[in-house]
Amino acid sequence: MASRKVIVFGPTGAVGSAAARTAEELGANVVLAMRDTEKPIPGLDAEKEKQGSFERVHADLTKPDTVRDAVNTTRAKYAFIYFAHGTPDNMKSTIEALKSAGISLVVFLSSFTIQGDLKAIQPSEIIPYVHAQVEINLGEIFGADGFVAVRPGSFASNVRQYKAGLAKGEVKIYGPDAKVDCIVPEDIGRVCGTILSKGPQDEQRAIYLYGPELVSQADSVRILANALGKDPKIESADEQYAYKMFVEERGIAVPVAKYMISRTGRTATGPNQVFGYPVSEEQLSNVQKYSGRKATRFEEWVEQNKQMFAS
Repeated sequence: MASRKVIVFGPTGAVGSAAARTAEELGANVVLAMRDTEKPIPGLDAEKEKQGSFERVHADLTKPDTVRDAVNTTRAKYAFIYFAHGTPDNMKSTIEALKSAGISLVVFLSSFTIQGDLKAIQPSEIIPYVHAQVEINLGEIFGADGFVAVRPGSFASNVRQYKAGLAKGEVKIYGPDAKVDCIVPEDIGRVCGTILSKGPQDEQRAIYLYGPELVSQADSVRILANALGKDPKIESADEQYAYKMFVEERGIAVPVAKYMISRTGRTATGPNQVFGYPVSEEQLSNVQKYSGRKATRFEEWVEQNKQMFAS
């Protein structure tokens, strides 16, 4: 039987790279679709890429013509995509380009913040809203069985925001008791790559992915600090400080910052919630269910990525 031909948009990102490498390991021929075809792929050195079933092609998800050309040229049938900022129609034209070029299944990197009826999500809920619009477009163009929305929780790599505070010995956190799951990007990509190479495993077309356990934001900092040999003072930040931190220091768009502050500030009423969104025990094991390997513990990820926090 001929190998699947899959195309991964954004393979230089942590999730896209893992998706591409996993799909190839599972027997697929993988097209690496990139704006800059000279950029290195994390976790894939030149020799491995040369020896493996990979090829590179230029494409930009914000430019539908390049997407259509990339698929037509490579004859890929399965695609991994993410939300591309800068598309005026919530990626509808890009999704139409994928369909017209012959893609039969799309794996979309969505968001756990999507809950319930997609069309009921309001624009003020900016993160779930924009991802929901892409999912709606996928459903209208590819049909319910033509795509899988992978909805991961709070990335482990988000703790990079505390690097400066750790260096100073004082970390301020808005909503220190809010729970996070610290899912590892590699695990998300592994699930996406498995679906790309093997197809959907069940009828579920919206898959929530979380790390193996939930911890408070404050505890995630303590775990990180302990691994780095640091003992910072941890303080609760107020809303004004959080706004300044998100917008002025990190350059986050104002609507996104307001949404993040709103969600973080909501009091969780149960133990299994991430920023107020419910998480089931079953969902905590979805990484293993859909990839065949247990989700990476946050402590493991920190040990593997200490260099990320080096001065």
